[in-house]
Amino acid sequence: MSPAASTLLLSSLATGTIITASSFHWFLAWIGLEMNTLAIIPILSKQHHPRATEAATKYFLTQAAASALILFSSTINAWQTGMWDITQPTSPTSSILFTIALAMKLGLAPTHFWLPEVLQGTTIYTALIISTWQKLAPMALIYMTVNNLPPIPLILMGTLSACVGGWGGLNQTQTRKLMAYSSIAHLGWMVAISPMLTNIMLLNLMIYTITTTPMFMVLVLTNSKTLQNMTTTGTLSPALITASLLLLLSLGGLPPLSGFMPKWLILTELINQGLIMISTIMAMSTLLSLFFYLRLTYITTLTLAPSTPNITYKWRLTPKTPMLLTTTIPIALLALPITPIMMQ
Repeated sequence: MSPAASTLLLSSLATGTIITASSFHWFLAWIGLEMNTLAIIPILSKQHHPRATEAATKYFLTQAAASALILFSSTINAWQTGMWDITQPTSPTSSILFTIALAMKLGLAPTHFWLPEVLQGTTIYTALIISTWQKLAPMALIYMTVNNLPPIPLILMGTLSACVGGWGGLNQTQTRKLMAYSSIAHLGWMVAISPMLTNIMLLNLMIYTITTTPMFMVLVLTNSKTLQNMTTTGTLSPALITASLLLLLSLGGLPPLSGFMPKWLILTELINQGLIMISTIMAMSTLLSLFFYLRLTYITTLTLAPSTPNITYKWRLTPKTPMLLTTTIPIALLALPITPIMMQ
């Protein structure tokens, strides 16, 4: 793809998200989502491979159906209330349709089936965009309309997503599918807390983005697409592999690291609201996610010197570490002590 085409598509992607996040009219929000979808389709299908075409088709059909539901729900709301303002109270029918549409946009369970397949059929850079940037516009709509959305379906979908994200990743050997199920689980935590405290939801989204971005960068640098590829990454850069180990543990939510912060705050708020069963199920689902994170760290660090596995080693080339890693890894690992500042 030429630089001019890449620049046009990426700028359209950014513009669509900004339009959706800054609009107070349903039609403008729908236009931003459509720009976002149409800009990512050529990026998905640029490989000219059957898997890339399949991923682009699945993504387009899912996002088009979700956008149609958003337009349908906003039309019903305008018909019944006479207003197109996003922040105004909506009718129950349009609220339910809008919740379903946002679940499809984000890949929440039970409408999560497209996300692992799409991420598996595209490049790691594009998988990073879908896992992080493409979640911003729907989360902005949830932030603006959370007072009008039904809270019980949101909490149930969040709990189900956390469980599905844990169970689904147990049997995977592809790193992109593992990150897809990790995304489903983290988005479940965000949606579950959204009816109560939106500032914790935004904090969780920020920590998830900061933690997931360097993990995808590590996969790009080591060219690791399967768990078997991860066994030979110790020959490239031991420091980078150590950082990736800590990043995976942070994604799992272990206490000394930054990933523990949103889970701690969310569980505290759920218990304060009296949702003991929901908080227990979500905490147990974290153990499932932590299992496949630990399996990935074990496979990665097992091949560090002086172990000698019977696998062909990669060439010791000088790794070109991007500047993005040097800024995101410290935040992704060491942000827990500044939790009170971030909450304010």
